[in-house]
Amino acid sequence: MVRTLTRRARATIGVAVAAAALAACGGSDADGDGGAVRLTISANAVLDGKNTEEAAWIEDWVIPAFEEEQRAAGVEVDVEFEPSGVDDEQFKTRLALDLQAGSGPDIMTLDGIWVGEFAQAGYLEPLPASAQPGGWDGWEQIPEAVQQLAAYDEQLYGIPWGTDGRVLFYNQELFAQAGLPAEWQPTSWAELLDAAEALGELDGVTPIQLNAGTAMGEATTMQGLLPLLAGAGEPIHDGTGWTGASQGLVAALGLYQDVYGGGLGDPVLQQETQGRDRSFQKFADDEIGILVEGDYFWRSVINPEGGTAPMEDRDDTVGWALIPAETPGAGVEGRDFASMSGGSVRAVNPASDQAELAYELLTFMNSAEAITAAAQDSARITAREDVNATVLADDPMLSFIADEVLPLTTFRPPLAEYPQVSVLLQEATGAVAAGDRTPAEAADEYAAGLGEVAGGAG
Repeated sequence: MVRTLTRRARATIGVAVAAAALAACGGSDADGDGGAVRLTISANAVLDGKNTEEAAWIEDWVIPAFEEEQRAAGVEVDVEFEPSGVDDEQFKTRLALDLQAGSGPDIMTLDGIWVGEFAQAGYLEPLPASAQPGGWDGWEQIPEAVQQLAAYDEQLYGIPWGTDGRVLFYNQELFAQAGLPAEWQPTSWAELLDAAEALGELDGVTPIQLNAGTAMGEATTMQGLLPLLAGAGEPIHDGTGWTGASQGLVAALGLYQDVYGGGLGDPVLQQETQGRDRSFQKFADDEIGILVEGDYFWRSVINPEGGTAPMEDRDDTVGWALIPAETPGAGVEGRDFASMSGGSVRAVNPASDQAELAYELLTFMNSAEAITAAAQDSARITAREDVNATVLADDPMLSFIADEVLPLTTFRPPLAEYPQVSVLLQEATGAVAAGDRTPAEAADEYAAGLGEVAGGAG
C-alpha cells in the first residue's frame, strides 16, 4: 500500500502512523515488499507549513536521489519522511520520548542547542570513524568554529548543516548625515559608542538598539549579551562551569548602561511585548541608526521582497560590520571581533537497525550537492564553505557572514540548564537598561540565580 502513494501524500498521513511503525521496528527495518531496507527521516518541517522548504527538499530531492544512488549500488532502500509542524519544544519532547523508548527515526534534525542534552541522556552517540573528520571529506568544508555546533565534550555527535551569525547593521544615510563613514567598522566598544553619540545629534533618531530584557526573550541573549561577553574574552560556559559575576560580565552589562543610561538607546522599547518587531520597523523607517541582529534580519525582515518590514532601498542604504571586542584582541581566544551563531544538526539514532546505511544517508544529506539543492531556491547560510561560495555569490551581506563571521563565531553551550541561564541573563540586561541596577549589582543577582538553577559558576 505504501508504494502506491506519492511522496507528498505519504507526508500528510501523519506522525501517529509513522510512530506506530517505528515503535515496532526501532527506527528502521526491511519492509515486507521485496526486502527493501527501510529508513526514516524526521524534521520539524511539513509541506505548506513550518519549514516547508526543508520538507520539500527531503521529499522531492533527498529521498529519490538517495534511493537511486543506493539502487545503482545494488541496495534497495525505501526512505520515508516523518513531517512535523509543531513548536520546537514539543518536537524536542516527542523526539526525546521516542529515543528514550529505543524507537524514533533513523535520521533526525536537531537544534544545535539540544546536542549536549541528548548526548548526556544517551540519546546520541559520537559519530563513527566513517563520518568523523578524516573519514568523511565534507568536514574539510565546515569551519572549525561551525563544527562546534555538533560537538559536546570534545566529541562530534552529528553534522551541522545550517547556521547564521550576528553583526552590526547600520543605516548609511543616517551615517552620512552624522558625518560618519559609509564603510564603517568599529574596532572597540568605545568606537561603537562614538558613532552612536554622533547619531544622537540627529532629530528623531535612536542611535543604537541593543536587545535587553525578558520581553525580547532569547534574542536578548543571542543578539545582545552573549556577543558582548565573547567580546570581553569570556564564553558563558568554559566547558567546566558557567561564567558568574565575572569582570567580563560586568563589562558587558556596563555597555548596556552606556547605551541606555546615556540616552543612546530606547529603554522603553526593550520592555514592550512587541518591542523587537517595533525595533525592526523603526530601523526600516530610518529611525534607528545601529541595530545588533542576525542575518535573519537581512533575509526575512528588511528584505524588499517579502520581508516583514521591507526596505525598498535596503541594498543601497543598509551597511553591516563585525561586532568589535571590548578592545582589540580582548575577545575570546584573543580575537578582535565576536559573534554568536545558532543552527541545526543532523544526527543518527543510536537505536537504528540499519546504522551503517543511516550514516551513509547522513553524509549524503550533508554533501555539497545535497546542500546546494536545499539552498538554491532561497539563499541562506549553510555550514559548508564550498556551497556558500556558490549560493551566496550574489548576496554580499550573507557572503560577509559566511566569509568573515563564521570563522570567528561562538555557540551557546548545548546544556539542559542553558534556557534557565539565558533567562537570568535577560533579567540582568533588563535591570541595567531600565536603570534599576548597576552592572555589578545585576551581575551579582545573576550569579545568585545561577547558583539555584545550575549549581553556580565553575
